[in-house]
Order: sequence, then C-alpha cells, then structure tokens
Amino acid sequence: MARKNSEFYESAKRNKASYLVYFDRLTELAISMFEWVNLPSSIDPRFLELTLVGDGMAVFFSDEILGYLALQTTIGGRLSVYRIPIDRRAFSSNGYQRQLDDTNSVIIFNNLLHTNGALELEKFARQLYELDRIVDINARAQKTPILITCDESERLTMQNLYMKYDGNQPLILGDKSLNPKSLQVLNTGAPYVADKIYTLKKQIWNEALTYLGISNVNIEKRERLISDEVLRNSGGVVASRYSRLEARRQACREINAMFGLNIWVNYREDFQIVSEEPAIPTNEDAEDGGEADE
Repeated sequence: MARKNSEFYESAKRNKASYLVYFDRLTELAISMFEWVNLPSSIDPRFLELTLVGDGMAVFFSDEILGYLALQTTIGGRLSVYRIPIDRRAFSSNGYQRQLDDTNSVIIFNNLLHTNGALELEKFARQLYELDRIVDINARAQKTPILITCDESERLTMQNLYMKYDGNQPLILGDKSLNPKSLQVLNTGAPYVADKIYTLKKQIWNEALTYLGISNVNIEKRERLISDEVLRNSGGVVASRYSRLEARRQACREINAMFGLNIWVNYREDFQIVSEEPAIPTNEDAEDGGEADE
C-alpha cells in the first residue's frame, strides 16, 4: 500500500509541476503585454498587471504620503447608473487600507467584461499539462510496452531486474535460482501517438497566444508564409487585444481627467512583417554608412 501511495503522490507531483509551469508561463506573458506610458514612479506596472490579471481590477488614487498608487481593491455598496461601484477600498498585503469612492479614485478594469484573466489561463494550463503528460507517458510506453507475470516469490527479483532494464544497463545479470520458464512477458503494443498529441498541444498553445493577443501562426505549412498570410491569420490576435486595451485606456482617460496626469497605455508590438522585396537604401542610409547591394 505504501508503494502504491508513493507512486500516486509522485504522479500527482509531476502533474502539479507541469500545470504550474504552463500557468506561470502564460501569466508571465499576460502581464508583459501592455506598455504603460508616463506612469508615476510610485506605481509598479508589474504589480498593476498582476492585479488586473489575477483580480480583474485595481484602484488608482493619490495618497498624501506615498503619492500615486494602484492597488488591489474590494468593491461593494452603491453603483452608478452604469453599474460601476461607487464605494471601493484599496488594500495591500502589508496591511495598508484606504476607503475611497468615485470622486477620489478610478477603477482600472482588466477587460470590458470587468473579469480577470486567471480563469482562461487556468483552462489553457490544464489542457496543456494534460497533453504534456500524455506525451510523456506515450513516449515512455515505447520504451517499456511490456507486462511481466511471475510467481509471487520472485516479484522482488523481477522488480530489481526491471529497474536495471529501465536504467538502460547493457548487461543484466540474474541469479542462478532465477527460473526463466516461470516468467511470462506480454507486449502491450502501446501505439505511438505522441506526435499527434504534440501537434494538438501546439494548437492549444497557439489558441492561448491568440487569447492573449500575441502573434502566432497556427498553420502547418513547410514553406515560408508570405506577409499576406500572416496578416490574414493575425485578425483573431488583434481582435483579442481590443477589450483589454480599451478597458485600460478608458481608465487612463478618467485618471488624466481627475488628477491632471498624462498616463497612457499601448500594446507591445511582438513582431514585424518582413517584406519579400529587398529594401531600397535611401540617402539617409548612405550617410549613416550603409551601402547598396550591387
């Protein structure tokens, strides 16, 4: 029973580790998509994006001592005619709290639905880790697609022999008392499907990138894609940016109007389309030392 529990916990440990790897990777991508411009130095853009992705909202306000802050917030109580919470409380993990309202603070939402992004990231991370583990198991099954039957008295001996086999030892020695006729080895014939599962995993990864608004090409094509194909396949990527970008820019407009600032936010460009035609050097290039190809 102890051995079975050990195997179960080891498998659960690997599953959790694989899930966390994908969740952390997707979260890291999600919080690095936006570039805040003219943000006060007292505000940490990394923490702001972490809060928006994890909580779905943050509150911007001015503290008499600490300056401008963008912190986590709880909402409740009265609503405006557009169902925006009027009462909100800023808080921090160090115990800081501040009661605020719509006259001295602005809520920054993660998207136009006013929801967080953690639920989607968890969904993609779960799908990816499950496929990742299937690939591991299927690939391993190609090495050990066998079922060994033996007498109960020889179970420990068989386990030790299998450990040597699993460790890729070129020579395995058996005791004289080992009776090879008492062994039966059945080939389970596990089919190799890891390549198909890996292709599916890449498609789900690209779907996650599309959700985040990160450029990706989800077409299986050996030849190099032309720029028109890249543009056509980036439509979903660009559309996925609208909601989150507009929610942040809407908050920027309200913050600038309330506090007289000039804050703005842009989406980071993650690729440049390479022209199929060679670039023609200009006079400025020549002045900078560039030479035209002959």
